[in-house]
Amino acid sequence: MPAIELGPLVQGSVVSRANRFAVLVEVGGRQVKAYLPNSGRLEELLAPGTPAWLAYRPGPTRTTQYDLVLVRVGGTYVSVDARLPHRFLALALGELPGFAEWRLLEREPRRGRGRFDLLLGRGRERMYVECKSVTLVRSGTGLFPDAPTARGARHLAELTRALREGYWSRVVFVVGRSDVAEVRPNDETDPAFGRALREAASAGVEVMALALRVDPERIEFDRCIPVRLR
Repeated sequence: MPAIELGPLVQGSVVSRANRFAVLVEVGGRQVKAYLPNSGRLEELLAPGTPAWLAYRPGPTRTTQYDLVLVRVGGTYVSVDARLPHRFLALALGELPGFAEWRLLEREPRRGRGRFDLLLGRGRERMYVECKSVTLVRSGTGLFPDAPTARGARHLAELTRALREGYWSRVVFVVGRSDVAEVRPNDETDPAFGRALREAASAGVEVMALALRVDPERIEFDRCIPVRLR
């Protein structure tokens, strides 16, 4: 099974969240600001003192020299990069359960007024795929979203429209940690998303979830897990 190799990472510990897309991390006795590629709340992952791993990625147009890649909560490594799910899915496409016969046609295909993550092909058939990054786990249950997301509900409605126009449509919850047994919509945080997910599933949109195995060297497929809608 293909894996995403993370390369050399710098270890530190979380100091605080600076803003929506930045976090302060202590590395070797000094504080650095790292880009946070995730707009979720992540409150349980970004507590002060949480072990963190950064990738050094300087660039002339960047305001930070690092990206926050993963943290460790208890004994579990957690990927915090919300860009990773569709990247991993595209990489491992031919070997993942449910995707073996599909090939990648386009990343971030435009659809209506927005975009999905992937457009896949199988002969003359086409499938739109939307990936959702799950980081919040409570008592073995992955919950999405961890903050209200009107955009997420719009994606589900657009997947339903695509299905009615003859496309295959699938939403994939990708859990960036292995301490999870199932995924459920986080109705307490965003009841509108939960309703939209159930409506989409009832209309025929396929719903599935994958758990990943994460450590400071690589991220790879662990197993498929159920999505509970009731």
